[in-house]
Amino acid sequence: MTQPKKLFIKTYGCQMNVYDSERMAESLGGQGYVTTDKADDADMILLNTCHIREKAAEKVYSELGRLKPLKDARPDLKIGVAGCVAQAEGAEIMRRQPAVDLVVGPQSYHRLPEMEAKVRSGQSALDTDFPAEDKFDHLKSRPKAKRAPAAFLTVQEGCDKFCAFCVVPYTRGAEVSRPAEKVLEEARDLVERGVREVTLLGQNVNAYHGGMTLADLIRALAKVDGLERIRYTTSHPNDMGDDLIAAHGEVPELMPYLHLPVQSGSDHILKRMNRSHTAESYLKLLERIREARPDILLSGDFIVGFPEESDADFEATMELVRQVRYGYAYSFKYSTRPGTPAAERPLVDPAVADDRLQRLQGLITQHQREIQQSMVGREVSVLVEKQGRLPGQMLGKSEYLHAVHIENCTAAIGDIQRVRVTEAKTNSLAAVQV
Repeated sequence: MTQPKKLFIKTYGCQMNVYDSERMAESLGGQGYVTTDKADDADMILLNTCHIREKAAEKVYSELGRLKPLKDARPDLKIGVAGCVAQAEGAEIMRRQPAVDLVVGPQSYHRLPEMEAKVRSGQSALDTDFPAEDKFDHLKSRPKAKRAPAAFLTVQEGCDKFCAFCVVPYTRGAEVSRPAEKVLEEARDLVERGVREVTLLGQNVNAYHGGMTLADLIRALAKVDGLERIRYTTSHPNDMGDDLIAAHGEVPELMPYLHLPVQSGSDHILKRMNRSHTAESYLKLLERIREARPDILLSGDFIVGFPEESDADFEATMELVRQVRYGYAYSFKYSTRPGTPAAERPLVDPAVADDRLQRLQGLITQHQREIQQSMVGREVSVLVEKQGRLPGQMLGKSEYLHAVHIENCTAAIGDIQRVRVTEAKTNSLAAVQV
């Protein structure tokens, strides 16, 4: 029998890249590839890249430099770059690092089998188009292997908002939504293979328009037998419609957790970011969401040190955080993305930006720990996902996305277990069965 070829994928960035990497692996499975977790063993290495973080492209080039000795030792090894850095850099990647055989953008990875055949014939392959055809229609059906109980499911890609700091409209393209029936079909397939929770993914997921609104899609998914939990990310405040807010209070399967980035608490900075909402409109929106679902846990994103951010602008962000009290939040120091509107603006002094980031993260961490401490003594439901490190311990996620370690647990992976929280740890909760 022919030995299967081995595929190593290193995934950077967001949950959508995790989903994309799974689909890339499935796409190449038809070419005889099986995945490996060791680059040294691989016949093909794919870097599925993200362009959001600081110096993303340079980090990819550094990783390619580390892989080059593998290619020198094994010339038959194929190296590919996929994702948003591939889209942004294109042929420049091959020019700077000749060890790369294949470059594919995030909208073209359904063409990987043809590209793989091309590189196996000794040619290089580059595809960073925004093809007219729907890539999901051209991907092979997922194999019927057993899946973990929680899965990602991409429903929307791209963004039309053009925030001044963001490269997504340039690397992922305009907003495109998958047809609702295709999403429901994939969800039913996932449930057949053991999935009990799906997280709907999109760069601007609540702008979903695949024949129905996101709220309608959530209500339809809630009727899928065996699908117990639904989440979605990432959202834009301007697309939180009345029906979606209502769904948080009316659909039990929709978990009481919402990631709703605001980026800044300063109206001046929000305008310069082209965010099209104000701090006041954002806070009023959260009031309506909390009226619909009083126990909802909120998370957000913040950028500090954005060009022109003054001390007063930063203090407005701190005040917004004090008012909201996020259970989680992701905060970053602004860094330039070439080609974006903010790229040419003068930067805030790096030392000032560093200090602001530390102060913001300190406040967010304080609130996070206080909220986790408030969970002690409460009962929550945990989707058991895997075994813990200790004997008899199982690990899963609560409704509020808290990681929960259940001691002396008799539940199996995939069960939803009612537990009582006994301790709040730094980044997780400890609990016992009830």
